Amino acid sequence: MFKTASLASALLLSASTIALAADAVDEVPVAPVAIESPAFTWTGAYVGIQGGAGWLEGKADFFGIVDASRDFDGGVIGGFAGYNWQFSNGFVAGIEGDFDYNFNEERILGADMGTDWSGTVRGRLGYAFDRFMVYGAAGWTMTNGYVKFLGREESETFSGWTAAAGVDYAVTDKIFVRGEYRHNDFGDKDIIRGVNVALDQDVVKVGLGVKF
Repeated sequence: MFKTASLASALLLSASTIALAADAVDEVPVAPVAIESPAFTWTGAYVGIQGGAGWLEGKADFFGIVDASRDFDGGVIGGFAGYNWQFSNGFVAGIEGDFDYNFNEERILGADMGTDWSGTVRGRLGYAFDRFMVYGAAGWTMTNGYVKFLGREESETFSGWTAAAGVDYAVTDKIFVRGEYRHNDFGDKDIIRGVNVALDQDVVKVGLGVKF
């Protein structure tokens, strides 16, 4: 009788141990799944502020008698906005507009001349090395040129072409910095009758942008 009871107890203990072991196997923790961060992309809208220096050359023909030229150098400050599309091969295409104010008035043959505001609309094409992008840009530009001469003040809107090269670097997923060189050819116009003015400008800018 005692042996039978002992055998039954041993069988029950073995069954309990096997059941517990099975439960332990069932409860082995699953290894966490690694979550990959999405790759950075330049695709999206953006806005920013910019500033730098401009070197404007003005050539004036006074009544077909006197030709004169002068450098109108000064500061440039403004803002920009645009949209980029990044492709799987790393190329980035975009469109951008900007608006600046120029500080560059000079006196030439008794006339005060200069430009105040300027703006561009440009297409951009670049290549992205992850958060670093190099680009070229070209498009249409305009500026307001003015002359104060013999008690009169006149202004005209000049328009022409612009071309640029630059770099953008994304400091974070939303913030980027920029450096750019640009050439603006604003063409020529008669601001005052008999006074024809031609304007060309080279600009170096740095900027800070926010990407959405």
